[in-house]
Amino acid sequence: MDLMTETTAVLRATGDHLLSLYRPEANLRTRDDVVAAIEAVNAESLSVMREPLMKARPEAGWAEDELEGGTLPPGEWWVTDPVEGAINFVHGLTEWGVTATLVRDNEPVLAVVHLPLTGTTYTATAGGGVFRDGEPIRASAKTELSAALAGTGQASPRETPETFALMGQSLVAMMAKAGVNRVSVPATWQLIHVADGRMDVFWQHSAVRSGLLAGALLVREAGGVVSDLHGHPWSLYSTDFVAAAPHLHTSAVAVLGAL
Repeated sequence: MDLMTETTAVLRATGDHLLSLYRPEANLRTRDDVVAAIEAVNAESLSVMREPLMKARPEAGWAEDELEGGTLPPGEWWVTDPVEGAINFVHGLTEWGVTATLVRDNEPVLAVVHLPLTGTTYTATAGGGVFRDGEPIRASAKTELSAALAGTGQASPRETPETFALMGQSLVAMMAKAGVNRVSVPATWQLIHVADGRMDVFWQHSAVRSGLLAGALLVREAGGVVSDLHGHPWSLYSTDFVAAAPHLHTSAVAVLGAL
């Protein structure tokens, strides 16, 4: 079994397990309740996901904290988000999934994003294209930012007041230029829409890697452009992020990079 097939099977099994736990309602009262619920569902996901992924690539490291940013040591690493959108999962919302990205020397080379509620699976390999349930997908062909559906979101509860201020400023700036803007989590959910041509721009004032690596590879392989907010190629060294349809990237950077 090749690595993509094996990784996809692991994520689908993980998604099936999470579906057995998912309830479309919430019973949370305090911040401690929320944190405990997220930790519990992440542990459930990892109990299915981690061992077979490590067995499939025994030489690879494992990046444990899904809220961490920055570069990784040389070599191969699995970067996963056990429940991408766990905050949605524990509140009974629908925008959540499971992701696994194989990173080699700080570049994503294989990514799988599985959405258990719909059964949809996105896969990509560096230089090998991107697929939704085996069918190739492409980024949007829009040419006018004023027609764009754009989005951003809060990457982490650890963000600083300065980052929150930048988020507000950039949203106001994009509201004046893009067609419609949304603010939501998780990042990967918006990035699969950019890759699939349903959204046109996504940006983020953060370097949380687990929420960006899979989506960055999907968007690149779909013909979109991924950079930092000043137009430089995005990598794990970057401190911010934008992914856009190919004809809108320059316009989006002109708005966001001016802040």
